[in-house]
Amino acid sequence: MNENTKLHQHIGPTQMAFYAAGSMLGAGIYGLIGTAAGVSGNAIWLSFLVALVAAALTGLSYASLGSRHPKAGGTAYIVERAFQSPRAGFVVGLMLLASALIGIPTLSLLFARTFTDMMAWPDSVIPAVALGLLLTLALIIFRGIRESVWLNTLCFVVEAGGLLLIIATGISFWGSVDYFEIPPATESTLGLDPLIIAVMGSTILTFFAFIGFEDTLNIAEECRDPQRTLPRGLVAAMVAVALIYVCVAITAVSVVPWEKLADSKSPLTDVIRITAPAIPPALFSTIALFSITNTILVNFVTASRLLYGMAHQKLLPQFLGEVHIGRRTPHIAVFTLLLLFIPAITLGNIAQLAAASVLLLLTVFTIMNIALVVLQKRKDEPHGKFEIHPAIPILGGVVCIVLIIARVVTGEWTAPALAIVFAAFIAIISIIKKGG
Repeated sequence: MNENTKLHQHIGPTQMAFYAAGSMLGAGIYGLIGTAAGVSGNAIWLSFLVALVAAALTGLSYASLGSRHPKAGGTAYIVERAFQSPRAGFVVGLMLLASALIGIPTLSLLFARTFTDMMAWPDSVIPAVALGLLLTLALIIFRGIRESVWLNTLCFVVEAGGLLLIIATGISFWGSVDYFEIPPATESTLGLDPLIIAVMGSTILTFFAFIGFEDTLNIAEECRDPQRTLPRGLVAAMVAVALIYVCVAITAVSVVPWEKLADSKSPLTDVIRITAPAIPPALFSTIALFSITNTILVNFVTASRLLYGMAHQKLLPQFLGEVHIGRRTPHIAVFTLLLLFIPAITLGNIAQLAAASVLLLLTVFTIMNIALVVLQKRKDEPHGKFEIHPAIPILGGVVCIVLIIARVVTGEWTAPALAIVFAAFIAIISIIKKGG
């Protein structure tokens, strides 16, 4: 890599923390509360704590890997290095790219539907609004990582502000219910207490509220002192997000009975109607727009750096690794992705693949945990500045496999989604076999 293909290093620990927190604190939490409450009742707060531990296992693996090898497209590089196979790196990179090509257009259409509903515009303009959003974000990402991080921070402040508003207006209700009450229909299984069964059942849901931490690895090359910046920012973000989630969960079940939360289409809006009736419900639709925008932004940045990194690993055409002389951003990768999003937006019927996108991510998490163990056991492998015990990635991999099985067993799958899931399982088996 020469000076003409290097990226700017603008990101410090605080910015990394905001970036990681913004990637995790997505729009899903606004609807997730109700669904999870239907499984664990008032004990939903406990589910978020368990989910934090489960997600932190893989999050710490990513922090350690980023400390060892801070590179754009770091996921593909690390897998290739761990299993000594360019094919393995290419497969995992392709899985992440497929997840982005599914998830980003889906989220842009969700943004467009929410926005057009607020503006009372016809549904016919939804594709144009979605494309306009992606074009705007592409231009911001092209302008620079500093601008992208500032937009990420703004969106995070808005979406976190909405959740903090719920906590602030509802904290006076705390202590009004039994926080260990679970749905009475919960039955004991394998001799386990019904409380444990209920909490573990909703943990499968709440775990996904923490997805997004993995995006930090692919911008490590744009950090100042990445060996320290990435681990510190990621750990701080996970703790802060978990604290917000737990407090929101306690507030929600304190204000609205968990049975009503489970049946509500907008559970947190129902909470704010009681705690602060003067606040217009449309406020949370606006906050949701910022939240969706932030999730798209982070995934877009990550995907562009993935293409850039894989090009430098010679896993993709080299022109994708070019950097704009003035802006120091991978401009060709950014606008190539934009072109790839257009067909999906035009078709507008890719929601059925959204669940498969989550399965792809869980498969990548599993492989990354295994990759860290492999690198830790390799004698000539250089260490990073944030090392963890091998038990952590092993447990992280086990958790991800359990979640994959749970999603496959409980999900409703279309033929294309099943094909992606099957391909993901084949990929993980072949890569593990290669590593062995």
